[in-house]
Amino acid sequence: MILLAISCQSEKKQDQNLTREIQFKNDTLLKFIKNKDTLSPVFKIELAKSDYEKETGLMHRKKMESNQGMLFIYETEKLRPSFYMKNTYLPLDLIYFNKNLEIVDFNLNTTPLSEELIPSEVPSIYVLELNAGSVDKLSLERGNQIILY
Repeated sequence: MILLAISCQSEKKQDQNLTREIQFKNDTLLKFIKNKDTLSPVFKIELAKSDYEKETGLMHRKKMESNQGMLFIYETEKLRPSFYMKNTYLPLDLIYFNKNLEIVDFNLNTTPLSEELIPSEVPSIYVLELNAGSVDKLSLERGNQIILY
């Protein structure tokens, strides 16, 4: 009986955690560089480094400020065909970077809650998720760079 009660309590706690709003973590700051000029705004970036963080990304989040984003960090530069929007409520722009922090590819205005795979056509080692429309607003192009600080 005691084991059953403990098991039910831990399941109940997990259910409560799923309904709790996920807090954005400000791990680093990011600026875009275009034609040797830094662009405004400065973005507050949450890093996704662990397998779990990369797997969940921005899932279950209902809002993200216009100057926030999530940067996925991988160990090797290769094609990234595994992104999808399952349990992601926000339309996003995905920006892919090579090891020199240069933009190499985009996927813009993704469809919230879609389980369709979002492939990149170019190898990358970093992927940045920003609110949909950010790439157009900043007029970003392949070859533009970022700096993290």
